[in-house]
Amino acid sequence: MIEDTETIDEFLARHSADVEEAVRKAAAAEIMPRWRRLAAHEVDQKAGPHDLVTDADRLAEQHLTEALGRLLPGSVVVGEEAVHANPASYEAIRGDAPVWIVDPVDGTRQFVRGEDGFSTLVALAQGGVLRASWIYAAARDQLATAVRGQGAFLDGERLFAGPPEPGRDLEVATSHPDYTTDEQKRALLSLWTDGVAPRACGSAGLEYLAIARGQLDATAFSWEAAWDHAAGLLLVEEAGGAHLTVTGEPFRITGGNALPFTTARDAATARRIMGLLAGGA
Repeated sequence: MIEDTETIDEFLARHSADVEEAVRKAAAAEIMPRWRRLAAHEVDQKAGPHDLVTDADRLAEQHLTEALGRLLPGSVVVGEEAVHANPASYEAIRGDAPVWIVDPVDGTRQFVRGEDGFSTLVALAQGGVLRASWIYAAARDQLATAVRGQGAFLDGERLFAGPPEPGRDLEVATSHPDYTTDEQKRALLSLWTDGVAPRACGSAGLEYLAIARGQLDATAFSWEAAWDHAAGLLLVEEAGGAHLTVTGEPFRITGGNALPFTTARDAATARRIMGLLAGGA
């Protein structure tokens, strides 16, 4: 529990392990018991057949909302499912209070199919600035963490994204066409060129983790829902990576970004991908 005079940095120094425990417990209680055991009535559509929600999403978010709120009184939680029910709750990201940004099951389609490519994403921000993040791939028992200014880690091992190998095609994970406008499709098509190997993205959180590990060169995404990006953006930053929007500015979790945007292993790669995207926009 945060004290009245405690700063966010002091809270994180004392309670990062408690947040990690809360994330693990939510997954153990609500997500993993339903993995590969989902009944038909536990899966619903939101905006369409590619936008799924399960009982695991809803219950894990509720679990995390209660646990994180107890750890940091006065904070607010912006979760994907709560915002779906009440879009106005997203505005808390732009407020002054500390805010937990939560995606209980990132990669719900993969989760529903019984694949292991899903993760739980939690980020802590204040005043639009990301302060800490947790990415937990429960089916793989992998936990990536980052605290601003203190580095990025996977299961306690420091992560360094590093520059791509010279002369090799850049592997870039891109938005699914179903979630892009015609203008964004034109921009993304610019990546189908010599020296770039685009592919469809999976769980955004795991794509960001792959960048931080130096296993993926960049992403090119066309949506800005903070719960998909916040945890991964900080992880990549702390691993030495960079992110840019199509106007050349860094991505803002508070919204209003020019899209698409890229996140990459290093600043040079981000500029290269953004140059292609801007030319195709």
